[in-house]
Amino acid sequence: MRTSCLIIAASTVLIAALSGGASAAEVKVLSAVGMRHVLDDLGPKFESATGHRLTITFDASGSVVKRIEAGESFDVVMVLRPLLERLAQEGKVKAGSTADLASSIAAVAVRQGAPKPDISSPEAFKRTLLDAKLIARPPPDTGGASGPHIQKVLERLGIEDEVKPKTVTMGRPEDRTATPGYVVASGRADIALHQLQELLSVPGIEIVGPFPKDLQGDFLFSAGINTDAKEPEVMPS
Repeated sequence: MRTSCLIIAASTVLIAALSGGASAAEVKVLSAVGMRHVLDDLGPKFESATGHRLTITFDASGSVVKRIEAGESFDVVMVLRPLLERLAQEGKVKAGSTADLASSIAAVAVRQGAPKPDISSPEAFKRTLLDAKLIARPPPDTGGASGPHIQKVLERLGIEDEVKPKTVTMGRPEDRTATPGYVVASGRADIALHQLQELLSVPGIEIVGPFPKDLQGDFLFSAGINTDAKEPEVMPS
């Protein structure tokens, strides 16, 4: 889905019930890292248009869910759809408040000005990864979507053992300068593998394209409102 469509979808979720007439309020959002590019653009526009203030914390979807289950407060949560359904089943998210926001796919990027490798087919993609000196990608165990998916792609291509020694994994998801795109932009790796919209927001890199069709994945992000939201009148109903 294009960035403009992502912004419209997320904006609709946050603004839908503003007709409730609430005075200026702080809206605490716990969001998957995959929605950061959208919210970076949407946040200031939302605040300017409504007078409400967004306090946004980004983390891997799995980590967001664990934080909520441990009792962290929030008004709106934006995570992968299966995990949002888990929160709804646990009574953490208001029944009927959930909405699908956007879907994403896995993509490849290189440093700006670098030659763009061939990723036009699974075999070409495999050769590109084997030829790369250093590859930046999310680790598969932080609770995010793209890390486990990319790991499965490497296993499917039969090159997990060859790629592992030259892998540069990112740091904590909330540290955007440690994400694969920034690692490549700084020259610490040749190729970045990550979700497309995360790569789009990184200066100094160029998008080569999505993974070959059968390897792209499909990460659906959805939003929901806390059952005990302090400012429900400014949330979607």
